[in-house]
Amino acid sequence: MRAAALVAPRRIALIELPRPLLGPHDVRVAPAAVGVCGTDLHIWSGESNFNLDQRGAPIPLERAPQVLGHEITGTVLEVGGAVRDLVAGERVVVDQGRNCRSERREPACEYCASGNSHQCEFYMEHGITGLPGGFAEELVVPAVNAVRIESALSFPVAAMTEPLACVLHSADFGQRARTRYAVNAAEPAERVRTAVVLGAGPAGLLFVQVLRHVLRFDGALLVADPSAEKRALAQDLGAEVFAPAELLDAVLARTHGRRAELLVEASGAGAAFAAIPALIRKQATVLLYGIGHGGASLELLNPVQWREAVLVTSVGASGGFDADGRPSVYRRALELLERRTVVVDALLTHTYRGLAAVAQAFGSDPAQPEYVKGAVVLS
Repeated sequence: MRAAALVAPRRIALIELPRPLLGPHDVRVAPAAVGVCGTDLHIWSGESNFNLDQRGAPIPLERAPQVLGHEITGTVLEVGGAVRDLVAGERVVVDQGRNCRSERREPACEYCASGNSHQCEFYMEHGITGLPGGFAEELVVPAVNAVRIESALSFPVAAMTEPLACVLHSADFGQRARTRYAVNAAEPAERVRTAVVLGAGPAGLLFVQVLRHVLRFDGALLVADPSAEKRALAQDLGAEVFAPAELLDAVLARTHGRRAELLVEASGAGAAFAAIPALIRKQATVLLYGIGHGGASLELLNPVQWREAVLVTSVGASGGFDADGRPSVYRRALELLERRTVVVDALLTHTYRGLAAVAQAFGSDPAQPEYVKGAVVLS
C-alpha cells in the first residue's frame, strides 16, 4: 500500500509499505480525513522525535521513516473475526493511542485502571511513536479504538475529535485539581471570575468553546494572539481579544487589579512564560497545554512559583472507557461536535487532497498568519 512518510526532517516522500495484517479483534480502516497537528509539525521539522529505542534515545527517521497523522477518521473496510459491533462501510473516528484496553491486557496497568489511559505504562501512538499513522491508504487498529460516527458529520470536522478530546481532558484535569479557584465553584469566593487564554490557534479556540459551552463559564474570558485573523475567530466564539502587548493592561482594567484566577497557556511560545506572572492572581491555576516553548529560560518560572500558582500539565485524551471498551473522552468529544455544541468549521482554514498533497500540508502554509488548522482529505 502507499503511504506518505517522513523519511528525514522536512522531507516527506510517497513510499510502498506492506499491507497491515488484520487480527481477530482489529478493524481495517481507509483513512478519509486526517488533521495536521502541531505535534506533527514539531516531528516534521526535526524538533521532536517520539519514536524511541529501549534506552529512550530517538530512532533517526533515516532508519525508521514515520507515517504521521494521528487525528484520524475513515471508513471501515474489513473487521476481524471476533468483532461484533462494527461492520464494513461504517464511518469512524480513530483513537490513535494503544493502551491496555486496546491490547486486551489483563490486569490493566495502574494508569488505565484509574482512567488515565494516555499515560498507559505500555502506551504507543499511531503517527507519533513509530506506529504508522493516518497518511496511508490503510490502517489497522483494535476495534475498540474505532468510535462510530453517528451523524452526517463531514470527515474533516470529525477529525477534530482528537484535539477536542485533548482539550476536554485538560479542562477536566484542571477542574479536578486541588486549587484555590475553580470554574463555577459552589462558594462565590472560590469561583474563577476571569480566565485568560494565551494563543488563539486550534487549542486556544477550542478552550474558548469548552469554557463557554461545556463548563458554562460566564465570567470575563480574554484571549491574546499576534494574529488579527485568529483574534477575530476568538471574538466570534465569545472571547474578548487582544494583541499580546495589550493583554496586561486589559486584564488589570477588566479585573480592577485583581488579575486572572485561571490562565491557559495554549501557544507553545517561550515568551508566554515571561507574561504569565503579571497576569495571574496569587494561587491561580495555570493550565500548561501548549508544547514547544523554545528559547525560554527556566528562570521564568521563578515569579510563577512565588505566586504559588497551581501548575496543571495535561497531554492527550486520557480517560476511562465506556462499557463497550471504547474511550469515553473521545466519544464525548465526537458527540459535542455532532450536536454542534463545539463548532470547528471556521478553524479548518486549509484543506489538502490526496497522499501526494501531504508534503504541501507541512510546507509554508502553517507559518501564515491566517492559518489555523489543516486537514488532508484522502477519500
